Amino acid sequence: MAQDTAQQAPLPPATPARALLPSILPALAVGVLASLLLLAVEELAEQLEHVLWQNLPDALDVGRYSVLWMLVVLTATGVLVGLVVWKVPGHAGPDPATMGLDARVLPPGVLPGVLVATALMLAGGPSLGPENPIIAVNVGLAVWLGRRTGPRAPGALWVMLAEAATIGALFGTPVAAALLISEALAGRQTEGPLWDNVFAPLVAASAGAMTTTLVAHPTFDLDLPVLGEPGWGDLLAAVVIAVVGALLAMCAVYAFPYVHGAFGLLRHPMLALPVGGLVLGLLGALGGHLTLFKGLDEVGELAADPEGWSAGQFATMTVVKLAALLVAASCGFRGGRIFPAVFVGSALGLTAHALVSDVHPSVGVAAGVLGVLLAITRQGWVSLFVAAVLVASASIIALLCVASLPAWLLVTGRPQMQLRADGTPVR
Repeated sequence: MAQDTAQQAPLPPATPARALLPSILPALAVGVLASLLLLAVEELAEQLEHVLWQNLPDALDVGRYSVLWMLVVLTATGVLVGLVVWKVPGHAGPDPATMGLDARVLPPGVLPGVLVATALMLAGGPSLGPENPIIAVNVGLAVWLGRRTGPRAPGALWVMLAEAATIGALFGTPVAAALLISEALAGRQTEGPLWDNVFAPLVAASAGAMTTTLVAHPTFDLDLPVLGEPGWGDLLAAVVIAVVGALLAMCAVYAFPYVHGAFGLLRHPMLALPVGGLVLGLLGALGGHLTLFKGLDEVGELAADPEGWSAGQFATMTVVKLAALLVAASCGFRGGRIFPAVFVGSALGLTAHALVSDVHPSVGVAAGVLGVLLAITRQGWVSLFVAAVLVASASIIALLCVASLPAWLLVTGRPQMQLRADGTPVR
C-alpha cells in the first residue's frame, strides 16, 4: 500500500516558461561581469608576477627561482598581504580557512581588500587558487547591485547566480557549475523540477564560461597520451591511486586545524602571514619552483614530460605541494584549495607512473586528482569533473566512477579542509 501511495504521489508542478524568462537577462549580466572581474584580477596578478619573478631578479642579477629569491618574495608577499589584512577596511574578509565555494555575502566595503589580497597572493607564489575569494567578491557585488536593480528578487537568487557564474568562468564550462548546484540542491527542499531550479544559474554559468573562453581561451586538457580501451590493469591502477590520493590528502585535512591553530597563536596578520610566507619559501626551496603558485600552469609543465622526472622527484613535489597548500591555507593568505590540490593529485599520479611504467599517465593523473579532491573538498561531482576534464578521453570516465567509490568510503563523514569560525573542522 505504501508503495502504491508513493507511486501515485503527484510530481512537483513545472515552472511556466514565462516565469523563467525574466531571469535570463540578470543571469547573463552576472555571468559576464563575474568572468570579467576574474580575468581582470588574473591579468593584474600575471603582470605583477612577471615583475616579481622575472624583471626584478634579472635587474638585481639574482636567479629567478634561487633559494634566496624565493625566500625574499614569499616573505615579502606575506608582509604585503598582512598589511592589507591589518589596515584595509574589512580586513580582506573573514578568515579564509572558514571559506568554501558557498560564499557568504560580504559588505561592499570589504571587497576591495579581498581583491588586493588575492592579486598579491596569486603573484607572489603561495599555493592557493583564486576561486574562494573571487566567488566571495562576485557574490557581494551581485547582491549589492541586485538589491538596487531588482529589489523584488530574493537575495539567495543573486548569490546562486554569482556562484554559478564564477565557477563557470573559472573552469571555462558551465558543466562544473551545474554539477555543483545540483549537488547543493540535493540537500534542500525545492519546488518544481531540478532543471527549473538550475535554469537561471546555468544561464549565468554559461555566460561566465563563454566570456572566459572568448577572451582568454583557457584549456584544462593536459595533452597527456591518449588512453585507448581500458583494461583490468587500468581499473586496478585507478582504484589504488585514488585511494592513496584520498588517504594522503586526509593527512593534510586532519592536520589543518592544528596548523591553523599554530599560526593563530601569533595573533596578528603581520606576524602570521610573513612567517607563513617564509615557510612557503623554504618549502619552495625544497620542492622547486614548480611547487609555487596555484599550480595549474605548473601541472601543464609536469604533464608535458611525464618521463622528465624520477619517481622520487615527483613524490617530493607531491608532498611539498600538499604541505605548501596546508601552510598557505592556514596562515591567512586569501585563496582557494582546488587548483593546488589538482597539482598534488597530478604529481601523485605521475609518481605512480614513474614507479610502475605500466600505469598509464592519464589514468594516474586523473585518479590522483580525483582522490585528492574528494578528500579536500568533499564535492563528488566536481572532483569527478575536474579529474576527467584534465584527460581528453571518454574511456577514463568509467574508470573514475568506479575509483571514486572506495575513495568516497574513506572520506565520507570525515572532516574536510575547511573550518568553522570556532576552529572546528567542517564535516
